[in-house]
Amino acid sequence: MSETTASLAATTSTTSTAATTSTAAQASASPSPRGRRARIALRGVQVLLALFYGFASALPKLIAHPSAADAFDEMGWGSGGMYAIGALELAGAVALLVPVLQSVAAMALGALMVGAFVVQVVVFDGQNAATPLILLVPLALIAWKRRESNVELLKWARRGA
Repeated sequence: MSETTASLAATTSTTSTAATTSTAAQASASPSPRGRRARIALRGVQVLLALFYGFASALPKLIAHPSAADAFDEMGWGSGGMYAIGALELAGAVALLVPVLQSVAAMALGALMVGAFVVQVVVFDGQNAATPLILLVPLALIAWKRRESNVELLKWARRGA
């Protein structure tokens, strides 16, 4: 009778362990609803930032809108600087939407925002200096949360080299 009890206990233990392992594997294979919502929200932030950088920031520079041209003239950068910054912002906006480039794009746009902050403080006496700092927050979040794409980009670059 004790052999039967031991056999039953061993079978129950094995079945319980297998069920626990199976449940853990299913949990890691299928993302939680909360994790899925967070990824969707982050993608939404990326799209909004891409729209902002593409249309509200880069476009006025690339079409030489008088407000952008006047600001770059006041900085002493002229139209060359204006077109260069506009092109960088547009490239960053597009790259925010490309999965393998999203983290690098967020870091590059973040670097532009640090430069914009410095220019706002030094040239324009701090007028609108909060805007680049505010934009740094979601850019840093994107760069951090999408950092696994940097590994993919590095693998891709090594294959091409």
